[in-house]
Amino acid sequence: MEAEKALAVFEGKKIRKTWFNEEWWFVAQDIIVALTNSTDPKGYLKDMRRRDEVFAKGWVQIATPLPIKTSGGNQQMSCVSTKGALRLVQSVPSKKAEPFKLWLAKVGYERIQEIQTPELAQERMKLLYDKKGYSKQWIDKRLRGIAIRQDLTDEWKQRGAEREKDFAILTAEISKATFDMTPNQYKKHKSLTTQNLRDHMDDIELVLTMLGEATTTRITQTRDSQEFPELNEDSIDGGTIAGTTRKNIEQKIGKSVIRKENYLKTPEKIKRLESK
Repeated sequence: MEAEKALAVFEGKKIRKTWFNEEWWFVAQDIIVALTNSTDPKGYLKDMRRRDEVFAKGWVQIATPLPIKTSGGNQQMSCVSTKGALRLVQSVPSKKAEPFKLWLAKVGYERIQEIQTPELAQERMKLLYDKKGYSKQWIDKRLRGIAIRQDLTDEWKQRGAEREKDFAILTAEISKATFDMTPNQYKKHKSLTTQNLRDHMDDIELVLTMLGEATTTRITQTRDSQEFPELNEDSIDGGTIAGTTRKNIEQKIGKSVIRKENYLKTPEKIKRLESK
């Protein structure tokens, strides 16, 4: 992708990042400099691994050498995913890392609360979308869509689809049959990169997505489908029903319901008002 070599800025410090395995990976040495002002981040990381045996053992799983653009050309540098970056921060013995550690503790505490009281997770999600500028009408549909999606993935897990790759293929089949586009093609259509596609769908797009997934779930349950080939057929059939509905709507209104608009610059709530 065009932005595969970009800069993330943390309190004036430049943290290089690269796109790998469908997510951003960050240069570990840059994170160390940002949190410690070390003039020898590579040595600092070595000292951390020497002091923390558990961290040292897990470093191979956390860090991956990736090509990073430098003044001397592309060089292989140890990079970490967002998850790895948070693990790295936990082991940094620096006062500047304390706010992150406190935040991680807060998030962990909230997660435990949500396990004990699931309604809290939904309320926090509502608040998050509201702060991002989404309308109540949109939020209600988005949350309903999340529940429908969870029902579908639960069925897939119970019936033989275990790998993330399986889920991605099955989801793509529903999307192709519903919108004539895979999720990746749909994201490009909306000029999205790493953003969540469904967070940039309007009401009808969300409803059609829900219809395709809810119908697929019902078909799978009715047929008692097992293993990937049968689940794949269900996904195509469920998406086709949603796709037929989409085409009927488009025939009545005289235009496509697949929109290019996203909410990267203008919040959904404002776009909703503008469209009235």
